[in-house]
Amino acid sequence: MLGMEGRPNYDEYPYPVVFLPPYENPPAWIPPQERVYNPDYNNELTNFLPRTILLKKPPGAQLGFNIRGGKASQLGIFISKVIPDSDAHKAGLQEGDQVLTVNNVDFQDIEHSKAVEILKTAREIFMQVRYFPYNYQRQKERTVH
Repeated sequence: MLGMEGRPNYDEYPYPVVFLPPYENPPAWIPPQERVYNPDYNNELTNFLPRTILLKKPPGAQLGFNIRGGKASQLGIFISKVIPDSDAHKAGLQEGDQVLTVNNVDFQDIEHSKAVEILKTAREIFMQVRYFPYNYQRQKERTVH
């Protein structure tokens, strides 16, 4: 089954053959004990599971985070900024989190303005979020707000 140059000959091979590009850019080496905190090495998939966040917002208080995205981007609503030491920060909200629901309202296909209105008027915010940095990056490339 080997061809002329010592490489396999796939002509009679019964399945489709996919040639992958060579692996040219491995992440930089870092000590194993630091890898769990490094996004290039971290394979701790629990980071990407949905989480529940509960925030109480007194009248006139700030949310402690900003959102971007919405129906126009087709990717959803994402947390774009979390103010350090805010209640949102302490509750575990982070940049790159996708907001799945707020107070049982589906946020995966909602207008930006409607999302802002719900977040601003609620006194208590019960959110389902999941960390989704890949779509967050795509989101940033597609939209202005």
